[in-house]
Amino acid sequence: MRLSWSSTTFSLIVTTLLSLCPSTFALNLIESKSLNPCQVNSSFTATLFNVVFTPDNNTIAFDVVGVSSISGNVTAELEVIAYGYRIVKQKLDPCTMNLGGLCPMNTGQINIQSNIVIPSDVKTRIPSIAYGVPDLDGLVRIYINNTAGLSVACVEAKLSNGKTVDQKAVGWTTAVIAGLALLASAVTSGLGHSNTAAHVAANSLSLFGFFQAQAMIGMTAVTLPPIVQSWTQNFQWSMGIIRIGFVQDIATWYQRSTGGTPSTLLSTLATTSVEVQKRSVDTVHRLFLRAYDQLTKRSGSTTVAQTTKLVIIRGIQRVGFRAGIEVSNVFLTGLIFFVIFLFGVALAVALFKGICELLVRVGRLKGDKFQDFRNGWRTVLKGILFRMVLIGYPQICVLSFWELTRRDSAAEVVLALFFLVSMSISLAWAALKVIRIAKRSTNMHKNPAYILYSDPSALNKWGFLYVQFRATAYYFILPVLAYIVVKSAFIGFSQSSQDVQAVALVIIEAVFLIGVSILRPWMDKKTNAFNISIAAINFLNVIFLLVFTAIFNQPDIVTGVMGVIFFVYNAVFALVLLIMVLISSIYAIASKNPETRYQPMRDDRGSFIKSQSQLTTELDALG
Repeated sequence: MRLSWSSTTFSLIVTTLLSLCPSTFALNLIESKSLNPCQVNSSFTATLFNVVFTPDNNTIAFDVVGVSSISGNVTAELEVIAYGYRIVKQKLDPCTMNLGGLCPMNTGQINIQSNIVIPSDVKTRIPSIAYGVPDLDGLVRIYINNTAGLSVACVEAKLSNGKTVDQKAVGWTTAVIAGLALLASAVTSGLGHSNTAAHVAANSLSLFGFFQAQAMIGMTAVTLPPIVQSWTQNFQWSMGIIRIGFVQDIATWYQRSTGGTPSTLLSTLATTSVEVQKRSVDTVHRLFLRAYDQLTKRSGSTTVAQTTKLVIIRGIQRVGFRAGIEVSNVFLTGLIFFVIFLFGVALAVALFKGICELLVRVGRLKGDKFQDFRNGWRTVLKGILFRMVLIGYPQICVLSFWELTRRDSAAEVVLALFFLVSMSISLAWAALKVIRIAKRSTNMHKNPAYILYSDPSALNKWGFLYVQFRATAYYFILPVLAYIVVKSAFIGFSQSSQDVQAVALVIIEAVFLIGVSILRPWMDKKTNAFNISIAAINFLNVIFLLVFTAIFNQPDIVTGVMGVIFFVYNAVFALVLLIMVLISSIYAIASKNPETRYQPMRDDRGSFIKSQSQLTTELDALG
């Protein structure tokens, strides 16, 4: 039967579309919250820099705290750079501009806090697109020259228009739809629609994997354009990077109690300028940033120049900072949410079992509803927890590998090793168990699908590893696990080398794309097309990632434009995937017979699937 579309269904899809679009009704402004030196031995540094320009009233509000070692009259050269292209270059004279305290400049601390009105013609020189495009990729650079014309200081400020594609609505929408899809597959399976449940589960797992791949792009050490940083930040929830106050308190307490030293970057923002590592416009500036990167508190950790309070963050540090999580708490935050996720799922399954039994006793639920689940709910629970482990495996791999390089505390290193090793062994053992069952089925029945799908115990416990693949590709979970481990290792271990990361990821994604395109291991044509499309987008993303490293020495404007293109095609693709999964999930729940939407599998798995309540002694004879 066909599913009749309701107003609720339409509303869900419209909400999904709107949530992926950044708000365009905010106040027009251009602001900067970080002033950083851009030459070695700069004679002026700023520990606090907040400037906001509002074109509606032609005013600039600024709050600056800095230290100057310059004495005497100076001039300045102003450069405004957008998407790597220099759009303004102008000489400034503080004396003719009546800037008190700067004509002449004096050594010592400089405190400036004021509001000034600027000429109206300044607003006309700023293109309107600067206020509308989210995550503006621009900066202002000022060279301060002495009377001889030599540069004695260089400072730069990153510009923002207050609009961003990093929207909480996007994160919530993607998380809810992915969760609903997993729930729909579980409910559909409990109702006996095995073919529908397999398709919905396969697509929801692939969707979740795509979200994690997006998050991993943001976790790389590559100097990403601002719009790419913001877009990938929307998916960090899939890696457990979620800020909740009490979780941060627990993580900080645990680290201190186990001999670690928590970082204090977020608590010192009032006196510290933070620079998210970005593209540099010239080679000198790039070398300057590398020189600062050598002054580290830990190997590969946040860079702190004690005299200037300059902090440069990259990769996973950048992700944590944008999420409002201290760098030293990122690993424990991801781990805590993974554990909460496991316990929450286990509690929900046990609660559902109790509710079903209660409803049957009071006559509100037919005795044959969810009968297989009620009879073997412990086996089903083991299978569900194994599936949750598989979903969280990329998250644990990346964060554990990274923690082994940071060593926040001895106890955290032990936790990283424990979860990484135990989950790897569990999944590898389960995969080998599936292979043994399939080989036994092939030897006895000339078909690997027979025992894999006719034994309810094997299907409920290990089915998460093979139901999404065709029966003859039961082994493919092993290459998938290897793909996750290798990819995660380069992201976690290579935070100090963006070039190595990018090249390795290109090779990994290329091999995986070629492999799945040739083998086409998933259950049918539609599922293969769904997953191969995701693999193709992931490969394209790492090609863009390689370009973002500037390894090809392309003009910075090319990198800026490619960042916008990266956002556009990923947003469109993510929206298509979300709509497809949402529609299939709603159909699976709302339709009385959702099996009619899917053709029977060519491996005849449907004919082998038996209800546990109807299982004969045939399987007992098989051992």
